[in-house]
Amino acid sequence: MDNLSALIVAVALMCIMFGMGLSLTVNDFKRIVREPRAVLIGLTNQLILVPLIGFALVSLLDLSPAVSIGIMILVACPGGATSNLISHLARGDTALSVTLTAVASLITVITIPLIIRFALSEFQGEDRKVTLDVFQTIGQLLMIVVVPVAIGMIIRARATAFALKMDKPVRVASGVLLAVITLALIVKERSNIIPYLEQAGLPTVLLCVTTMVLGFFSARLFRLKTRQAVSISIESGIQNSALAITIATVTLQDTGLGIAAAIYTLIMYVAGFGAILYGRKAVRAESVS
Repeated sequence: MDNLSALIVAVALMCIMFGMGLSLTVNDFKRIVREPRAVLIGLTNQLILVPLIGFALVSLLDLSPAVSIGIMILVACPGGATSNLISHLARGDTALSVTLTAVASLITVITIPLIIRFALSEFQGEDRKVTLDVFQTIGQLLMIVVVPVAIGMIIRARATAFALKMDKPVRVASGVLLAVITLALIVKERSNIIPYLEQAGLPTVLLCVTTMVLGFFSARLFRLKTRQAVSISIESGIQNSALAITIATVTLQDTGLGIAAAIYTLIMYVAGFGAILYGRKAVRAESVS
């Protein structure tokens, strides 16, 4: 990917993360103390169990190095603005969803480089020699993820009315930007898209479904309410594919490593629609009973 394309992808992700920051307040972080059990279960799913499931899938299935590494990049990038929106539409605990996304975004500045470095050493073939500078990657993640979120939060705190007014337009724009990034990557790799789809289709479907089911039942196992279980399910199963694509194309400079995330984006929206239908039904049933 040329420098201009990489810059456009990075700026697009910064806009998406800025939009997420507009929806955050300091109280979202205080919720860790007020509702520690729900937050801890959600973060355990996002930061530990999802990467382990991803590693198990790529280890068991016969995948190319590019797809294996791409899926590991994907599982290292939890949450995002999309998961918050889906959680809201599914009548889940939106505040919990936002809290999980916010906290995970800070923690993954450290965990993402470590997981990707492990994936490169574990799955990289002889024909692919991609290297990762951990400290440089941490710096890039701070600039692309943390700084835009912080700016959004500052605007939310100091110009609340403006932030609330911009919330819906920014969410729509974020969705459009994600679609454009995904489409551009597919076009760039169009000659390889069929082989990649054949390989990445099954593992990304399994990843999405397995992690969503795990998220829901782990929450219910610890007797959380249905609304919280719905949000944890969505936060566990809906990965930040925009960030994964950005890491592949900007940080690692290899568009092939972003194809799994691009294919996952399409599957994610289908799974998200299913989660919305189920969540609305389950929450309504619990409120009636």
